[in-house]
Amino acid sequence: MNTVTSTDSNSDTMVMYSTTWCGYCRRLKKQLEENGISYVEIDIEQDPESADFVGKVNGGNHVVPTVRYPDGSTATNPTLAQVKQALGA
Repeated sequence: MNTVTSTDSNSDTMVMYSTTWCGYCRRLKKQLEENGISYVEIDIEQDPESADFVGKVNGGNHVVPTVRYPDGSTATNPTLAQVKQALGA
């Protein structure tokens, strides 16, 4: 998947905010790829603006994975089933 370093991404693409060391992020990425669900990954340790966004939607905590859906809603550490439901898949 593509890795970008900006919160400005295509609005019709799901964005996953993650870190390189996060096991939950690795698991969700693998599940998304196995199910053909496209996303853009942003490493919050490389992008302070994205880290600020993640903190804002998680009560000040930089919890990953945080997912931003194309409709602008977010989910923290969602399951594959929750992602599919949110995307209408």
